[in-house]
Amino acid sequence: MAAATPAQARVELRRLPRAYLVGAALLPLILLTVLGLSLATRGTPAGAQVGGQAPAFALSDLDGRPVRLSDLRGRPVIVNFWASWCGPCVREFPVLRKALSDHAADGLAVVGIVFHDRSENARDFMTQMQAAWPAAMDPNDDVAQRYGIIGPPESFFVDRNGNVVGHQIGELTARDLSAQLVTLLGKE
Repeated sequence: MAAATPAQARVELRRLPRAYLVGAALLPLILLTVLGLSLATRGTPAGAQVGGQAPAFALSDLDGRPVRLSDLRGRPVIVNFWASWCGPCVREFPVLRKALSDHAADGLAVVGIVFHDRSENARDFMTQMQAAWPAAMDPNDDVAQRYGIIGPPESFFVDRNGNVVGHQIGELTARDLSAQLVTLLGKE
């Protein structure tokens, strides 16, 4: 059977009941609306909003040692969600490493939370990137869900009192991190 010409296709469409045509035209719009509303209302949970308390967590690092946000109370902390397969994470690790070195006297701490990755890959990545901060596994995504993580990289800046004072979705450039650190550390 030969392919229908455009004119024949229009005739065939006209034979369909009007309800089918209207449904076919509206279905994509309805799906896009539902998707947009679900993304808009998803938001970040109240505990992870700037100005609120950072959600507590207790995880294990790649060597099985405990990593608890509460252990870092009194220090400014960057909670960084990352993965070895994440290109922007590769670019931001040196920026985090430099900030940690530059602000050691301020007590700055970085905690990496591995997002949807295998521990072997995460360990290799940490070694390759010469990262000296703890990398914690979040095997059931409990912490990622409490922080409302969309995908890596995503970072939260937690002040000495445990309050979220900044949030960065996407790669931290040196400029972004510098601006966040002004707020976190209270100095230029």
